[in-house]
Amino acid sequence: MTSPSLPGTSVPSGFRSYASGRQYELRRGDAFAVVTELAAGLRLYSRDGVQLTETYGDSEISPGAAGITLAPWANRVEDGVWYLDGKKQQLDITEVSRNNASHGLLRNASYSLVDESQFSVTLEATVFPQHGYPFLLRHRVQYLLGEDLGLVVRQTLANDSKAPAPFVLGAHPYLRLGDTNLDELLLTVSAGTRLVADERKIPRSSEPVSGDTDLRGGRRVGSLDLDVALTDITFDGGTSRHTLTAADGRSVSLWQDEACTYVHIFVTTTFPGRERAVAIEPMTGPANAFNSGDGLRWLPPGESFTMSWGIDATLGKAG
Repeated sequence: MTSPSLPGTSVPSGFRSYASGRQYELRRGDAFAVVTELAAGLRLYSRDGVQLTETYGDSEISPGAAGITLAPWANRVEDGVWYLDGKKQQLDITEVSRNNASHGLLRNASYSLVDESQFSVTLEATVFPQHGYPFLLRHRVQYLLGEDLGLVVRQTLANDSKAPAPFVLGAHPYLRLGDTNLDELLLTVSAGTRLVADERKIPRSSEPVSGDTDLRGGRRVGSLDLDVALTDITFDGGTSRHTLTAADGRSVSLWQDEACTYVHIFVTTTFPGRERAVAIEPMTGPANAFNSGDGLRWLPPGESFTMSWGIDATLGKAG
């Protein structure tokens, strides 16, 4: 699998096409990121040549939704059905195996360039009115390499409709710590409640975290088999951090702001080329929020809403 080149490596000259569209490369100090036109996705983030997110080849779209941004809903809507003022709305079924509408309406959309610099890029796409979602919205995504070389992502949804629009925002990054064996890393997530889902991954109830879903003290990734939404997140100074830590003290973290009151943890053995991969997904609401109302927000006409998240790392020499 051909992956995006890290700084300092050679890239063949001449025309190259990418299945994920135009590639935007950000550089600051030893930090490097690649953002895609398709789904305003994060294809790569690295520090000092250490890969901190999972990636994929030039001829591939993101496997397992790796790095994509999600609007106007994250995760799933059961049967693709919800009700607006008592009228049934039927979304396209995009997760056929479970008969759900999955990951919003912009997963296959091209995002247009709004602004670009050496350190940042801002992209935007339109959600047009359609069957199952009769609203006109704009989703703007900014990626920024900060002065501390951490990656900051801001997702803003604006409502150009004449009526309030329901929404959940989210993102789907997979974290790693270079070539360190992921099974040996400790995963720490500061959340006290888990959503109990059925076989179709639709939440039916909630309960306090316990066993493998209690990640507050850290659990070894190799012992986990998780696909779970967590809430009752602890925030410190307006942010919450979820971290993968190696035995030698190196770590990579995803942080999210208080607009994101949910996080979805997905530990999988099906990511291409990897024995195991871990998605840490910041979300403003969980699966099926359009029906449960959990975490669901309604955006008034002419107004906007912003959620922020990011990735940073503490690195040193591997032991």
